[in-house]
Parts: sequence; structure tokens; C-alpha cells
Amino acid sequence: MSSRLMKIATVLIALTLAAGCGGSSDESASTTAPKATDCTNPPLKNDGVLTVATGDPAFEPWVVDDDPTNGKGFESAVVAAVAKQMGITKVNWTRTGFDAAIAPGKKDFDFNVQQYSITPERKEVVDFSRSYYTVEQALVAAKDNEISKARSLADLKDARLGAALGSTSLDYIENVIKPNTQVQVFDDNAAAKAAFDAGQVDGLVFDLPTAYYVTAVEIENADIVGVLPTVGDAEQLGFLFEKGSPLVSCVDNALDALDKDGTLASLQTEWLARGGDIPTLSE
Repeated sequence: MSSRLMKIATVLIALTLAAGCGGSSDESASTTAPKATDCTNPPLKNDGVLTVATGDPAFEPWVVDDDPTNGKGFESAVVAAVAKQMGITKVNWTRTGFDAAIAPGKKDFDFNVQQYSITPERKEVVDFSRSYYTVEQALVAAKDNEISKARSLADLKDARLGAALGSTSLDYIENVIKPNTQVQVFDDNAAAKAAFDAGQVDGLVFDLPTAYYVTAVEIENADIVGVLPTVGDAEQLGFLFEKGSPLVSCVDNALDALDKDGTLASLQTEWLARGGDIPTLSE
């Protein structure tokens, strides 16, 4: 190729590359970012209706009388407040199993509320709102049982302890207290109460609101020995959504507002705190 032709070819190649770069830049500039969720018209499963799932049955103090529609109980009341904050006037409640709701895939509810702890493992297959409650664990024992005098986790090493299957209370016993005796595992609170009444366990571990409730209503001659110390990150409860739900940001905005104006704290006091000075056991 002659020197003149080589120069022309070089110019043409340079112009082609410049045009290619220019086209890529223009295309990039014209690409629009995804639109933010319009929370004035939230993306609900059913237009104008917030569909919320809870357990079957649902327990106090989270839901009173197993009826989430009455707005009584902490989670019922929080959902009602969230709906109002979002400008939604109609809430339709439905029921699911606890584990079924965590399974990956599409959901027939906007979100599910039944004391779901926010964990990295669960976040791989579902989404969560920001936390609406920080959980503490508590120990319940008979007033005349030796562990009623416990003041530290070390005092519980030889105790016969129990908790509900699949609960964070059970995780706490097994991974933090680590008693020398085998941990008793129960299908539900009714089974735990039966074992307690029969003297098969020295103490039961519940989240603090449930401990307040069972000692006041379900288990006679029992007291809350103490709040158990938080080890590691505090347990946070959140609303559960299907993965990728655009509604999460709208619910988070509502929870932020309810936190800021004191509504969440007020509802906690109303439904979850029963007064009295409960000591915290030391590690």
C-alpha cells in the first residue's frame, strides 16, 4: 500500500472509532434511570387494597383474640398505622404458615407480619422492611424454682430449659446459654405450658412481650426472671415481602414517619410493655 493510501486509511479508521465512541456516549446519556416507586399510588397486589398476611393462629400480644382486623395487638396496630400513613383505607388480612411465607417465589400478599427476624439467609429469597421492633429474650420460671434467683447466664448452665421449635428463643438457649442438659423443644406455647406445669423444665425462654403475656395469662405461679443479655447484633423484626417488591420503599417511608413522630414507641408501650422493673441478667 502506498504512503498516501496508508494515511487515508489511518484517517478513516480514526474517524470510524470516534464515531463509535460518540454513539456509545450518546446512547449512555439517553438511557433513563429506573423510576422511583410512586408511593402516592403504591404498587399493591390489588388496587386500593393492602393485603397483609399473618399466622394461623396469631398470638397475643401481637394480635388480640386471633383477629388482626380489630387493630388490637402490637402488629395489628402497627399495620393499621402503616396503612393510614400510606393513605390506604382498606386492609385485607389473610393467613399463611410461618415457613411457607419464607419460601422463595411470588406471594399473594403485599407483606407478611408474624414476628419475622431479619436475617441474611432469609434476605437471599425474600425482602424485608426496615425494623419495626427490636427483640429481647427473657427467661420465665416458677417462683419457687432455684433458677428464679439467677443473675447471670452462668447460673443457667445446669438448668432444664425449653423453647418453641424454630424460634430465636431456642437459638438463644442452644447457641448462647448452652446448658449442660438437653434443651426441651416444643411445637407451641401450649406444649411448653404443659411441660412447665408438669415440672419437666425449670424455665422457658420467650421474646419479652410473649413472656409478659404468658406470665400474666397462661402460666400460673410464674415470673419473668430477667431479660437475657443481647449477644452480637440485636434481633430485628421486619415485614416480609416477595423478593424485588417495589412496595418495600413505601412501607419503609411510612415506618420512618411513625418512628419519627413517636407512634411506634407509643404502640410498644401500649401492647408490649406491662410495667415493672425486670432485671437484665449478666453474661
